[in-house]
Amino acid sequence: MPHRAFFWFILPSALAMLLFIAVPIASVVIQSVHIEHPKVMEEVETCGPFNCTTEMRVDAEATAKLKQAEPLGKFIGLETYFNRNHLAIDSVKTQWQQRDGFFSFVRGLYNLPFYKALSFTLVYTFVVTPLVIVLGFMIALAVNSIPKILRGPAIFVSLLPMIVTPLIGSLVLFWMVDANGVLGSAIQRIFDDPNLSLKASPPLTWIMLLVYGVWHSAPFAFVVFYAGLQTVPQDTLESAMIDGASRWERIRFVVLPHSAPLVTFVGLIQLMDNFRVFEPIVGFNASASATSLSWIIFNDLFGQQQLFGSAAATSLLTILGVCILLMPVLIRTWRQNNRVVA
Repeated sequence: MPHRAFFWFILPSALAMLLFIAVPIASVVIQSVHIEHPKVMEEVETCGPFNCTTEMRVDAEATAKLKQAEPLGKFIGLETYFNRNHLAIDSVKTQWQQRDGFFSFVRGLYNLPFYKALSFTLVYTFVVTPLVIVLGFMIALAVNSIPKILRGPAIFVSLLPMIVTPLIGSLVLFWMVDANGVLGSAIQRIFDDPNLSLKASPPLTWIMLLVYGVWHSAPFAFVVFYAGLQTVPQDTLESAMIDGASRWERIRFVVLPHSAPLVTFVGLIQLMDNFRVFEPIVGFNASASATSLSWIIFNDLFGQQQLFGSAAATSLLTILGVCILLMPVLIRTWRQNNRVVA
């Protein structure tokens, strides 16, 4: 393709990426090096018939002028990234110096808000992602092996978790695991403990969130793998059957190699989605036991104070985390493509 034709062909996509990706990220970078202006306080004396009292009030006019002069806030550089609510460099150094073994150091990190959120985010990502891939592939194999007349209903039932929006799905499961819900009361009867509650135990809350993550995301992997199974060469499968290959051997040596690019694709999508886990925490009202990086951003923006700089810094750290997770997969894919071209 001539360079001129390629330029006009790629221009619309490049402009869209610049407008919807580069510009927002640049604005977040700028916002992350600023903090909100403190409210200007003034001393006001109020006199009554017997005495006078002095109190501090917000000077609305002065505060408004300050915000108008510097709308982004006060420039502080990278201080937000290193404060206690983010990377907490000073606190980490203190924890390392006062450590009483590796596990005590880890427990100390868990008490810091950013690392507490990061720990759940990583556990959720590395547990849910492989389980979604395996479960989605197994469902696709099962649906593909049943009679064609039953595949339509089976596909519809398999897609139900994905049809329900994440927040509504988490709320439904939240009500089910309540002490008066179907699952909650059943678990109490099984363990003969009327005080057992999935909501009150942090480990059980984590397990509940992980189970929900697999349940909600497995249909996406199923759709991708089921579509891929329709493209498996039937001649190769028939040849394997003639050679005496069992069902497991046909899956291992024919279906799995054919589906390898789909595994990479599903893995990339799930890594990005799971690292930004947010809706289940809100739906389960589980912020006391589990928080994520996305939840921290939400809390900074819609908490008691609107901390735009803090939310921007956490957003950039989240983007950096996603890039680090995707890098090994992207490098491996790039090398495989280079071998094919060579």
